[in-house]
Amino acid sequence: MDRGQWVDKRTGTPLGERRTQVLDLLRAAQAPLGVQEIAERTGLHLNTARFHLDGLVEAGLAEREAENREQPGRPRVVYRAVAVDPGTGARSYRLLAEILTVIAARATPDPSGTAVEAGRAWGHYLTERPAPFQRITSDDAVDRLTSVLTDIGFNPAVVPAGTQPQILLRHCPFREIAEHSREVVCAVHLGLMQGVLAELRAPVTADRLEPFVEPRLCRAHLTVDDPAGTDGDSEANRLSG
Repeated sequence: MDRGQWVDKRTGTPLGERRTQVLDLLRAAQAPLGVQEIAERTGLHLNTARFHLDGLVEAGLAEREAENREQPGRPRVVYRAVAVDPGTGARSYRLLAEILTVIAARATPDPSGTAVEAGRAWGHYLTERPAPFQRITSDDAVDRLTSVLTDIGFNPAVVPAGTQPQILLRHCPFREIAEHSREVVCAVHLGLMQGVLAELRAPVTADRLEPFVEPRLCRAHLTVDDPAGTDGDSEANRLSG
């Protein structure tokens, strides 16, 4: 067996565009930066900024520490870039992802349903909730959804189609895992989109996800709900074969 297949490959561009932007800000800063500062300078939601900062820490490219301050109160958490990537050894996050995916698939009689719920929770977490009584239009909801998907690395493109728009996911950040664990990974992606739209209280639902309609392309099917309707939940929350 080739154990090397589980080792994460190092490339010239190991980070997505957003995470690279966050790392560049840390490297250019004269002092450690907090999540709020990163969010303001990048235009990211606070939780999305924290997501990328923690990812840089896990990759060994940044450090997390408590801010040194003389004022009373709890010190805030700040981040700084490390001078040199200390991780000279191989990393195996893909192997960890494979193991966790197998656990998720075997630990429940409905792995897709469980994965969708987990994705929904993260979709809520990564989305900025609108103000009370603020009305989010369907166009605005789709724009915000594609923004979240872009931040994560899906490289989405919207295909307008009246009340049945689609989102093309032109890059899957977890493609190697998803290719043989669709019931878990693709279900997480569907749930994530549903969670984003639910957090926005949007008149749009993510009905289903078609994995790998082309070797490097997935297609998400959305429905723009009747503005007169009161139930934004779709009964078609499923993966197509």
